[in-house]
Amino acid sequence: MTAPGLPMPVPAPGLPARVRIHEVGARDGLQNESAVVPTEVKAEFVRRLVDAGLTTVEATSFVHPKWVPQLADAEQLYPMLAGLDAHLPVLVPNDRGLDRALALGARRIAVFGSATESFAKANLNRTVEESLAMFTPVVARAKEEQAHVRGYLSMCFGDPWEGPVPVAQVVRVCRALFDMGCDELSLGDTIGVATPGHVQALLAALNEAGVPTDRLGVHFHDTYGQALANTLAALQHGVTTVDASAGGLGGCPYAKSATGNLATEDLVWMLHGLGIETGVDLGRLTATSGWMAGQLGRPSPSRTVRALSHKE
Repeated sequence: MTAPGLPMPVPAPGLPARVRIHEVGARDGLQNESAVVPTEVKAEFVRRLVDAGLTTVEATSFVHPKWVPQLADAEQLYPMLAGLDAHLPVLVPNDRGLDRALALGARRIAVFGSATESFAKANLNRTVEESLAMFTPVVARAKEEQAHVRGYLSMCFGDPWEGPVPVAQVVRVCRALFDMGCDELSLGDTIGVATPGHVQALLAALNEAGVPTDRLGVHFHDTYGQALANTLAALQHGVTTVDASAGGLGGCPYAKSATGNLATEDLVWMLHGLGIETGVDLGRLTATSGWMAGQLGRPSPSRTVRALSHKE
């Protein structure tokens, strides 16, 4: 049983006062589950996440059901979330996906690219340059519709086929996404191989290339237990947007070595211990992840969920 008042807030110098958590459990998490979660359960999951204080909850993906059958109900789900007091971004892979999202009133969209040729081929069946060419009209039209556009970039720190990914290579693709109009870039450690020095080197290189820190978010996986250490390195650089997945749901269907995303509860525990504001009620969030674990029929991989749910 965790005693009240823990974690004790002890601020550290040089860190932001507040962090915005970009919650990806309802999209990135559930798309990697073998079971298809009922639409009503997904909607309730999003509602509970918002009720826990998360202000950005990625809702679903408008991708062809053949590729991601777990999210084939995007048209049914998105209207069920109307009226929630949160940003509800959606992933769109191409023009058709954008059409579907805009028709339902979505005004925060995301495209998903790769820093490496191998993953671009596996995930998009295109080269890096071909995928950027595909995204260019999507981003342009989204901006014409006054939509906020996030550019995800996977394999920023390592690739299961190619190994180390040169920082300059990542910077080049990030700069292309930035130049085509993305409002925000999310740097993905898709197979969880990043370490803190690498994180800070990439962030510094992006700044040198003209991409400001306030336009960057980080998306870490915990394959090697480095996600929180890498997050702290990003915070020390000034990053204030961190992706995380409630209960640690999700991995990557095209990178089999990748384990779950950084668990939102583990992130919140660290941030609150550092005296950093998140707006998140950790008790409600933990209860939500415990509930979803029950829906999925397995325990949550989040260490904080397990610790706070333990009864002595």
